[in-house]
Amino acid sequence: MTDDATLRAQLGRTLDATPFRTIGGRAVERYEGKVRDCLIDHARGQRVLIITDRLSAFDAIVGTIPFKGQVLNQMAQFWFEHTRAIAPNHMLDVPDPNVMIARECEPLPVELVMRAYLTGVTSTSIWKAYEAGARTFCGHRLPDGMRKNQPLPAAILTPSTKAAKGDHDVSVSRDELLAMGRIDPAVFDQAAALAAALFAAGQRHAASRGLILADTKYEIGIDRSRPAGDQLVFIDEIHTPDSSRYWYADDYDARLARGDEPRSLDKEYVRRWLANDARWSGDGPPPVLPDEIRVEAARRYIAAYELVTGRSFVPDTRDPLPRIAAVLDAA
Repeated sequence: MTDDATLRAQLGRTLDATPFRTIGGRAVERYEGKVRDCLIDHARGQRVLIITDRLSAFDAIVGTIPFKGQVLNQMAQFWFEHTRAIAPNHMLDVPDPNVMIARECEPLPVELVMRAYLTGVTSTSIWKAYEAGARTFCGHRLPDGMRKNQPLPAAILTPSTKAAKGDHDVSVSRDELLAMGRIDPAVFDQAAALAAALFAAGQRHAASRGLILADTKYEIGIDRSRPAGDQLVFIDEIHTPDSSRYWYADDYDARLARGDEPRSLDKEYVRRWLANDARWSGDGPPPVLPDEIRVEAARRYIAAYELVTGRSFVPDTRDPLPRIAAVLDAA
């Protein structure tokens, strides 16, 4: 585990924003997401993703976490490599701890959220809906008498619309999504089958590492360079602490019996602080994250990487902007 002195020294050197607009001297299209700054090279059919240290919660940027971008990028690399035989993905190369070069794809207009537990704190979470009395969620019937963080009878797919940056995603059923006319039914069903297979594989691997993969969010795109009928690929990231909820398995049952929250290894820690301590859940400007919260979040991101991958995290403490500029110049 990276020592606290290194984490604290990085608090003032996090990668918050990037200025890049060229690759190898060529002007390219630039797009800024909540966490990733993307340079799109249409001539090569590639996208360079620069994974920053920004943290998104309740559909807003709430601050930065030391080494978060490096953890996310290298954990996504691990999972893309680990699951390539199950489902194709867009990754081509990882030339820098914060950079991934990927095939440019056309994103599907929906996020695919797989859930295996009745949990969550956001307005779109299955637990918030259940707590309010709903017994159907995204078209799935839920039994009465369940408690927060309890396993669902089976893993379910709960699609979500993709909101513009700053707006809130909306959970919908398959029928509602198709009624919106956003996606072809055959494409959705193919994507759903891939998501279910990948989630099952992620759960098996997490269990082998003493963890529970409670839920996750997938982004899928269309890669036109692939053969017809086999063009759906996973993009962005998979099974990272930003897109997934990880719990420790060893004390899950005991904590559930006491009514305690599971020990988590994901950004749920920050969400809980925002919702419970800061009393903020997405409306108005976010509160400033205290350094202690940022450092603890960094510890959890790094612990998640090391537990899931079985590898030691080696932070790159060099100034990230010159390092990334050199990679882009050479591309």
